[in-house]
Amino acid sequence: MKVLIVSDTHRKNENYIETVRRQHPDLVVHCGDTGGSEDVLEAADCPVKIVLGNNDFFSYLPRELDLVIGPYRVWVTHGHNYYVNMGVENIKREAVARGADIVLFGHTHRPLIDIGENIIAVNPGSISYPRQEGRRPSYALMELDDGEKAHFTIKYL
Repeated sequence: MKVLIVSDTHRKNENYIETVRRQHPDLVVHCGDTGGSEDVLEAADCPVKIVLGNNDFFSYLPRELDLVIGPYRVWVTHGHNYYVNMGVENIKREAVARGADIVLFGHTHRPLIDIGENIIAVNPGSISYPRQEGRRPSYALMELDDGEKAHFTIKYL
């Protein structure tokens, strides 16, 4: 199974649409700040799960989601309510308290894969407005192998 993880597209969807077409994911998880754009739903030929970001005004989207992907409990949130700009310890602590194996979040526009003893934290960065050094648009892939073990990769455009 291949899961495409994106965040912070802010209505600039060209890179997202192209990435969906190239990757052919089984599931898309958007960690918020779509800017109210429906293109993130329409571009994929698979289920798309989206949470509310701090810039998704007047939206019907849920603030958080609990998903089951293979054998993993996955908690999805935008991250701004957990002060992720200051570090990931708060969000990791909250994920463990919720019984999650993996937390997917955005908000910082900086990619991160943090594999800890009790929790895996993944931020795909931003495929539209990157902020990390070099400012290359990024996304993450979560791939389950035949034994249903998750492997994570940050990809750059």
